[in-house]
Amino acid sequence: MNPAIRTWLRRGILGILIVGVTIYSLFPIYWMVISGVRSERSLFEPLLTPGLYSWKSVETILSMTDFPTYYMNSLIIAVLTTVLTVVVVTPMAYALVRSRLPGMMLMVRAMLFAYMFPALLMAIPIYIFLVKIGWDDTHLSLILTHSTFTMPLGVWLMWGFFKNFPFEVEESAFIDGCSRLRAIYRIIMPLTLPGVLTVVLFAFVLSWADYVFSLILITSDELKTLPYGLASIDDAYDANWGELMAGSTMICVPLLLLFAFLSKYFIRGLSMGAVKS
Repeated sequence: MNPAIRTWLRRGILGILIVGVTIYSLFPIYWMVISGVRSERSLFEPLLTPGLYSWKSVETILSMTDFPTYYMNSLIIAVLTTVLTVVVVTPMAYALVRSRLPGMMLMVRAMLFAYMFPALLMAIPIYIFLVKIGWDDTHLSLILTHSTFTMPLGVWLMWGFFKNFPFEVEESAFIDGCSRLRAIYRIIMPLTLPGVLTVVLFAFVLSWADYVFSLILITSDELKTLPYGLASIDDAYDANWGELMAGSTMICVPLLLLFAFLSKYFIRGLSMGAVKS
């Protein structure tokens, strides 16, 4: 076969595969969005276009349910979990890289041990512990529980990033009279911004999308988070599919915005933390 034709066929097949995977990945999101703004009459019609537009589902879920309260609860928990994760994992990963103690590599690998188990299996002992100390059914219980899963991954990511960091910059700061803790937060963190933002994305997404721990730890209706709250709305208010799709779309908006604005830092953080200098 002619090399030019072979190259053309290879590129054509690759292009078809890319388009197919893209459509396969984005079509559920597209269907969710248009189902949230469809009229009730056209909701179950087999149309790829939205058809008749209607904001009734959005207005109903915002005015007739506790969805705004659930939204604020999730936002508070996700933001505080993210802040706590970044504040703790940065000096921890720094200490693992800078220390010369034996067994540091084993400690880094052991931090990912919890990810070998299903979340539901870990939720039972966490729930028993929080009940015994009286912290169940609180936002604090969710923040601490989410942090137990975001911190090990955050340490592992930042550890891979700090391995390639030029610590001569830090030593220059010491000469100028900067303390070690101040050097971490005022010099090292700004220079390792892609890695920090990678941890921010992972922590926020994990906390924002959690359903299992909210279901187990939260019983008060005013403390529920979005995934758990949306499921309870379906049970309590007999919401239709349009309202559920409108709620699901609003849940996805912060995640889409985060990835839209921070994707380049996210990719750079993963690549810089994975490449060995």
